[in-house]
Amino acid sequence: MKQLVLPALLVLFNFIGIAQMHHCGADEMHQDLYFNRVDLHQKIIANNSELEQFTQQYIQQAELNQYNKNGILYTIPVVFHVVHNYGVENVSDAQVLDGLRVLNEGFQMRNPDTALLISPFKEIAVDCQVAFKLAQLDPDGNCTNGITRHIDSSTYSGYHNVKDIVHWDPSKYLNIYITADAAGLAGHALVPSAADTVPEWDGIVLQHSYLGDIGTGNTVRSRVIVHEVGHYLNLQHVWGGNNVPNYPYLPVGDAGNCAYDDGVMDTPNTIGNSGQSLNTATCGSLDNMQNFMEYTYLNSMFTEGQKLRMHAALNSSIANRNNLWTSANLSATGVNGNTTICSVDFEASQRKFCAGESIDFTAIVPDNINTYSWFFEGGNPGVASDSAVTVHYNTPGIYEVKLVVNNGTNSDSIVETNFVEVFASPGQRNALIEDFEWVNNIEDSHWFVDEVSDTWEVTTTVGKNSNRSVRLTNSNHFSGRKSNLYAKPIDLSHVNSLVLSFDYAFAKTAADNSDRMRVYVSQNCGQSWTIRKTLSPSNIATVSDMVTSGFVPEDEEWENVIINNISSSYFTSDFMVKFEFTAGGGNDVYIDNVNVYDPAQVGVEEQVDLSMMVYPNPTKGLVQIDLNRIQHNPVITIYDVSGKQVLNQAFQGEFVHLEVNTGNLTKGIYLIQVGGINQLLVIE
Repeated sequence: MKQLVLPALLVLFNFIGIAQMHHCGADEMHQDLYFNRVDLHQKIIANNSELEQFTQQYIQQAELNQYNKNGILYTIPVVFHVVHNYGVENVSDAQVLDGLRVLNEGFQMRNPDTALLISPFKEIAVDCQVAFKLAQLDPDGNCTNGITRHIDSSTYSGYHNVKDIVHWDPSKYLNIYITADAAGLAGHALVPSAADTVPEWDGIVLQHSYLGDIGTGNTVRSRVIVHEVGHYLNLQHVWGGNNVPNYPYLPVGDAGNCAYDDGVMDTPNTIGNSGQSLNTATCGSLDNMQNFMEYTYLNSMFTEGQKLRMHAALNSSIANRNNLWTSANLSATGVNGNTTICSVDFEASQRKFCAGESIDFTAIVPDNINTYSWFFEGGNPGVASDSAVTVHYNTPGIYEVKLVVNNGTNSDSIVETNFVEVFASPGQRNALIEDFEWVNNIEDSHWFVDEVSDTWEVTTTVGKNSNRSVRLTNSNHFSGRKSNLYAKPIDLSHVNSLVLSFDYAFAKTAADNSDRMRVYVSQNCGQSWTIRKTLSPSNIATVSDMVTSGFVPEDEEWENVIINNISSSYFTSDFMVKFEFTAGGGNDVYIDNVNVYDPAQVGVEEQVDLSMMVYPNPTKGLVQIDLNRIQHNPVITIYDVSGKQVLNQAFQGEFVHLEVNTGNLTKGIYLIQVGGINQLLVIE
């Protein structure tokens, strides 16, 4: 077989659906590197020559001694760097762990579809005896869970520049970067000869939707990580690669590829494939269509020859692959199975949801954990002992979650107070009249934000004909970042028609700003959303002038939006509203006077004029409330002078008289609210 000098950069393909894969573009990228970095040529060629000579000697010796036929020998510490801009590329820890599972299954021949391997390849498919474990100690010796997160706009390019943000010593860690894009590809990796030449580029970049088969990933795309690590360990595509001095163009599927090979004896010559037929023979013999280094979605195996070639790379000093699995390095990176518990964490599928829903919790812990003890305040079950648990919540409230783990020698724990919030179902009232005048903090109000949208805040300096509103500090956000503001569920099951209105103010900083705002509604407590209004870049600004500094709107610089295209299918007991703002270079945005009401029953102004009598006031305990109009499923909410919610009591049915016990509240002045009606309350 023809011996090849390997390329400096190997990159993978994009899938279309599950039946066709895009050309990877590797050759063009190699040529670009060749023409633009002449200074690297000789070093790459020399490295590859040295590694190829070592590889052939290693293989001969291994075959002679039947070396390493049983058991996992090589353990490689891995760190995943999630580079994101608050988008879907900010994948969960659970998705990272699932991607690691796929990687280990592929290299250890534990992927279930090995049962579908065809003859004669089934008999040469092997366990490569390589294990990948998340690092438990970072380069400074501090505890880590092997996952880092970094906010940077380079996620959108996903080229080598993402490695400038963070790059752990590649002689000790396999660095894998998860990004929004990966240079227009599914992923890319440096082979050892190039990694030794440009060590600051050593590692793998993977587009987020090719990681694992949960979250943004899927089963078909999930094998990309196995393919890329194959390149990292000195494997070429099965149809061969490039000859660095001359850089011949070897696109997948080209008939001329039969003249080239991948340097592995037991992978048949092929021109390369992206099809589905297992009976394909392109160079006179049956193609190994199910090989991980092919361009098909059928890939599920490595051969003995590929295994030995990767083992040779792991024993060579080229790119320091031979240091990764040493006892000293496994100890330094914390993956040697010692008794230390470096990190304990967990994730939940949701943190804010309606009563009656079930939530999935997953422990994020080191591999050496063998016992789990969960404690779910307000949940069913209240205690559990599995690494992943489904918990049902029936009662509204804000609850704590605790996890205690043990590895047989030591134990550690994590307690998250106020971790989940369970909304009342049905929702709190049959109308929402919100001017934010009594709201000091988003978290203590009828509103909430998701974890990546915490820049929504109440401002006490400006509003529409008032001094308060909600502001998003958008001016310093990366373009494309989404920030969501939600209203908690309200009960609209008794309305006959519906209007959603609000005031907002926004100014552009430049004519080409791409900011936009969408208003969504949900009929099922946020499980699904429908767009009802879009303010696009062409019509979102409420002022005609560009405002390059901080925008503070005057009263006349607000616009009112009325949304009346909400169908009766949304008149449910768990109706929700979401404002989604997508940054595009513009200024801050303000929202005020959000009203959701049935104009056939009561208008906004009439709703505001509703009254109640609260007595005794001052009080020392029990408070009586008389309403001048029937309220359906009313909720009594009491706030202290700082705006913090201190009491919330829901009633089921129709009421004109309510009572609430304030005996547990300290002396002071409070605001009591029922159905959007506010009144001061003094507790003696």
